[in-house]
Amino acid sequence: MVCDHIRLDEKLIIEAAKKMDVPLNIYNADELFLGVNEEPSFEPVILQRSISYFRNLHITALLEKMGIQVVNSFHSALICGNKALSSLTLSKAGVPTPKTFIAFSKEGALKALEKLGYPAILKPVIGSWGRLIALLKDSESAKAILESREYMFPIYQIFYLQEMIKKPNRDIRCFVIGDQAVAAIYRYSPPGEFKTNVYIGGEAEACKITCELEELSVKAAKAVGGGIFGVDLMESPEGLIVHEVNYATEFKKTVEVSKVDIPKLIIEYLIEKLKR
Repeated sequence: MVCDHIRLDEKLIIEAAKKMDVPLNIYNADELFLGVNEEPSFEPVILQRSISYFRNLHITALLEKMGIQVVNSFHSALICGNKALSSLTLSKAGVPTPKTFIAFSKEGALKALEKLGYPAILKPVIGSWGRLIALLKDSESAKAILESREYMFPIYQIFYLQEMIKKPNRDIRCFVIGDQAVAAIYRYSPPGEFKTNVYIGGEAEACKITCELEELSVKAAKAVGGGIFGVDLMESPEGLIVHEVNYATEFKKTVEVSKVDIPKLIIEYLIEKLKR
């Protein structure tokens, strides 16, 4: 397993492996160096838990070049870590997603917003934990926020704009392993906040996995390459829609709320990968 830090999520995976008597080597990404021309000196299957998008991609690319199976793959991480690529991939696969526009200047973004309508959501194409996600209430607030982004790194000048979905003050995180949706939770927005991330103070509760939820979550996971994913969905008036697929997702809150032993299921999935 490759990781940046051993968080509670990784500790749970390590504990599960010990209980199952499965050897699990831990590689600290900070200390890792890989030769482009070297032969593989790692296990045939590696669980990739590095939370840094660019670090994850480069480590995974090097490991895959050595012929090692990485969970999740370079392709999956590349797609899931970039919201624009995710939207394109999900849309191509027929997965329902929010109406989305991508613009490349403030002027282009404002024109897109005229078509999209207000309120709308501005997200960075690369980022996590709800950082730099902004609610654009009207054209004046949009101009001010878009202008501020023009002074940031170039990646923040790719303007990813999404419609504001009419939904309850919650979304759904469904954890998918292989072909199965194994656990799901509702994530509620904290008071005065439109984002539903539990790490900014939102509450969570268990969510029953319906046929619709499982079918859509597994379809989204397969669209980005298949593996281990946290699929985020919203309850729109037209039904469930997917707004994100997470490739190195945290799951401790899902385990706590759903009581599903996700770490054990992850180890079992890796064992199946080894057998193939």
